[in-house]
Amino acid sequence: MTSTTIDLAAAEARLEAVAAAALPPGDGSHDLTHLHRVRTNARAIAAAEAESGDPAVLAAACWLHDLVAIEKNDPRRAEASRLSAVAAADLLRGWGWDEARIAGVAHAIEAHSFSAGIVPETAEARILRDADRLDAIGAVGIARAFAVSGRLGHALYDAEDPGAARRPLDDRRFAIDHFRTKLLDLADGMLTVTGRRIAAERTAVLREFLDRFLAEIDGRA
Repeated sequence: MTSTTIDLAAAEARLEAVAAAALPPGDGSHDLTHLHRVRTNARAIAAAEAESGDPAVLAAACWLHDLVAIEKNDPRRAEASRLSAVAAADLLRGWGWDEARIAGVAHAIEAHSFSAGIVPETAEARILRDADRLDAIGAVGIARAFAVSGRLGHALYDAEDPGAARRPLDDRRFAIDHFRTKLLDLADGMLTVTGRRIAAERTAVLREFLDRFLAEIDGRA
């Protein structure tokens, strides 16, 4: 058991302010609204799951999981979650949080990243990972995918072979390829019952959009 008492409402306001100040400008896919959606997703999952962990740990992990921003095409991208975890731990230690909670926050942040490949070992880590990945799928996920691709200068699709029937998928060049290289598979990796249920619904939205997108290019719709 942790020994300190935390005023969760006051802590959340403080955490949000710190997170907002750390966000890079011009990234509509990883802005304050993303953090709000992840926090909302996490609340919904925690409320429905039998094991939801420490509310303060989960809240801090949600607000601070992108504390150190590294662009998706940067070779250091896989280090972003580790660096965010270190920065979050330093911050919370300065606020007087106990070491057990700090360790829980740091682990959840490190383990949430797709590229880090770390297995979430706590309820808070599993919930954060599901909550963050839910924001990458569904209608909002579609908008975020194209926002990222536009910022990185990717084309919408390959004009010669939009559906990649005769070429390897390449989401470093074509935005629509990202659906099949990553987004459509995220539901399979959900770790909570609630996350799996929501992910199934949002993945259906992705599939419907992808089918419609390719149909319009082919002149079938």
